[in-house]
Amino acid sequence: MSSPLKPAQLPSVFDSLNPEKTKRVLETALLISQDPLPLNELKKLFNNELNTSILNNLLEELREKWADSGIELVTVAGGWRFHTRPEMLPFLNRLNPQKPPRYSRAVLETLTIIAYRQPVTRGDIEEIRGVTVSSPILKTLEARGWIDAIGHRNVPGRPTLYATTVKFLSDLNLRSLEELPPLEELGSLVETQEKNEAQESNEAQESNETPLITLVP
Repeated sequence: MSSPLKPAQLPSVFDSLNPEKTKRVLETALLISQDPLPLNELKKLFNNELNTSILNNLLEELREKWADSGIELVTVAGGWRFHTRPEMLPFLNRLNPQKPPRYSRAVLETLTIIAYRQPVTRGDIEEIRGVTVSSPILKTLEARGWIDAIGHRNVPGRPTLYATTVKFLSDLNLRSLEELPPLEELGSLVETQEKNEAQESNEAQESNETPLITLVP
């Protein structure tokens, strides 16, 4: 009986890749990814043989390479990703006009309170806004992946505590909560991101309809 087939062993990254080829691999993975890629995911491209210091240096070199382009390599809470520069969006929208979702004032106010006061309960939000917070408002933000229930406050009734997510930070191109803009600017930042994401989603859809490779910001 023949011996069972064994999975192919990847060659050592140091044996098969030079810095330029390594950057091309990183560049390709980041261009085709819809979501930010953290370092631990990027290391998998090289069989986990590339150390963090070298990987960061190569990513910084890639960032410099794209510095004068219409898209940029950025690092956000969820990892590294390519992102369309905001000044390019008016031109791209002429090709594929998009109507990003418009959030109500109640949704944006609720998101703002959670972002700047987290963790908070529904009661905290209602006390600050002065009106009842309906379940659809919270469900809208949860469905968007921007808030999540992280536990319960240790008081009678054990109300649910809400906080923003890593996706919320990544979608707004932020690395941490410390980078949140001034309170009055959060709404416009959300609106800009929604326009950006609508354009990127359309480009990704087009790339699935044709064999040509399309750059994904």
